[in-house]
Amino acid sequence: MAESMLGLKRSHRCTEVTKDNVGSEVTVMGWVQKSRNKGGIIFVDLRDRSGILQIIFEESNCGAESFAKAEKLRSEFVIAVAGEVESRAGGVNENLATGEIEVRAKSLRILSESETPPFPIEENSKTKEELRLKYRYLDLRRPDIQRNIRVRSQVATLTRAFLAEEGFLEIETPTLIKSTPEGARDYLVPSRVHPGSFYALPQSPQLYKQLLMCSGYDRYFQLARCYRDEDLRADRQPEFTQIDMELSFVDVEDVLEVNERLLKKLFKEICNLDIELPLTRMTWREAMDRFGSDKPDMRFGMELKNVSQVVKDTEFAVFKSALENGGSVRGINAEGQGAMPRKKIDALVEYAKGFGAKGLAYLAVNEDGTYKCSFAKFMTEEELHTLAEAMGAKPGDLLLFAADRDKVVFDVLGNLRLELARQLDLLKKDHFKFLWVTEFPLLEYSEEQGRFTAMHHPFTMPMDEDWALIDRDPGAVRAKAYDIVLNGTELGGGSVRIHQSDIQSKMFEVLGFTKEQAKDQFGFLLDAFKYGVPPHAGLAYGLDRVVMLMVGADSIRDVIAFPKVKDASCLMTEAPAQVDTKQLVELGIEISDEKE
Repeated sequence: MAESMLGLKRSHRCTEVTKDNVGSEVTVMGWVQKSRNKGGIIFVDLRDRSGILQIIFEESNCGAESFAKAEKLRSEFVIAVAGEVESRAGGVNENLATGEIEVRAKSLRILSESETPPFPIEENSKTKEELRLKYRYLDLRRPDIQRNIRVRSQVATLTRAFLAEEGFLEIETPTLIKSTPEGARDYLVPSRVHPGSFYALPQSPQLYKQLLMCSGYDRYFQLARCYRDEDLRADRQPEFTQIDMELSFVDVEDVLEVNERLLKKLFKEICNLDIELPLTRMTWREAMDRFGSDKPDMRFGMELKNVSQVVKDTEFAVFKSALENGGSVRGINAEGQGAMPRKKIDALVEYAKGFGAKGLAYLAVNEDGTYKCSFAKFMTEEELHTLAEAMGAKPGDLLLFAADRDKVVFDVLGNLRLELARQLDLLKKDHFKFLWVTEFPLLEYSEEQGRFTAMHHPFTMPMDEDWALIDRDPGAVRAKAYDIVLNGTELGGGSVRIHQSDIQSKMFEVLGFTKEQAKDQFGFLLDAFKYGVPPHAGLAYGLDRVVMLMVGADSIRDVIAFPKVKDASCLMTEAPAQVDTKQLVELGIEISDEKE
């Protein structure tokens, strides 16, 4: 039978009780982690969000009634205990913050009883994620998850304080907006008042923050909820949070500078990490050439080398045809892996095929300097030696090559170097390597749509010196766009925005919009731009990703209080769910049984 806490007031959280409190009385409340009855003395580990405190019940101190109640205590009962703090009679528990003390109970109230939970409430749970997410309210009691949520709260608080100090205003933008193209699929919300019309949930506050710049709020930010109806993976959710900002009268350097200081503050306060400023910078082109990725992991080497010139005259058909078709031959050096068993190399070949490779060529340098090579019969010993030399190979190294169109080669080797780093345990979670990637292409060609699409969004400013190429070589135009990358994860990205109407009109034309389509989709923004628009630029971080890397979690689900699973459903609430027919009728919606 649950009791009231009437007349009791909690004096401390569990780990707020210290050896300074020895001899004084405290009142603590929380959940029973475990209870051990040693006959005449009962030890209870009491847990709250701060940690664990040991309570001792002996009838001579707490009386017969409280002792009888203490005998009933089970895991996850919610209790209130008043008692005196003592130094531990037994040995000190080094693993606990409160390991030097314990509380000798004088009274006990059982505030709430608990059924046996479906899994133990413990750190680093081995319980399947599906079960933990079904009972997320229990999973959230686990100390490691509570630490993650606490860090997330700290990041939000520190960010707000820092940006306010820098003159940013926190302004909320709408959640029900107009659907606009050029991005992921929108979540749509039907309107009851306007039958047949729909709102969209924002994929980001992009258009609104640009409008705020037009309105004279020269430094804006918000912790914005964003929604994207796309296929999920470990670091994606249908709803997520951005640290979103926009600044007026600035160029690239101004945005990078204030954000470097923000990152320095966050990582110092939370991880006690001193980030050296300025952060490393690298152009998109250099990142692709060296790492095969626009979000390179800089914690290890294994850089790509372009050996097209070295192999251009060889008779190896795979290399030859790739070069004849305008592609390239590039390789990576897995140092010290020359003795890798054939079975393991074959597994790497299969892995590479998942990213579009037709195969992988390999060359192992044996300890005696001889070669073991998948294409040895097509090349002379001298050609192999020249190739190994170009790759900086030493005895004991393994060289892996991809030959294809650049896009495929980058994708294959960029992912292969990460897979090798995982296998060789080179990815240390407490080793933080930041990088700005700059000068992204303005446009990328979509084979599917048969046209150029915006790599960032249609409002990204081209680099002044490249704009003359827009008609004859659109793919060569670079953008004033930048991403902040940490350990191979894109933390955030942004760009300088177009504020000149002639450049914006041309951009829409290149993207295949007619004047009518541009007006229909973005008319409100284009109209605002007729009334004096300042040069402006912005950046948005994925808050979930920032916290995930700070705490060393494997998925953003571990840093979101109530996440969705892969099919965008919530196992706990069973959302999405069917709704009452009356609600559908009000919205003018009819559900079709027909499957496409």
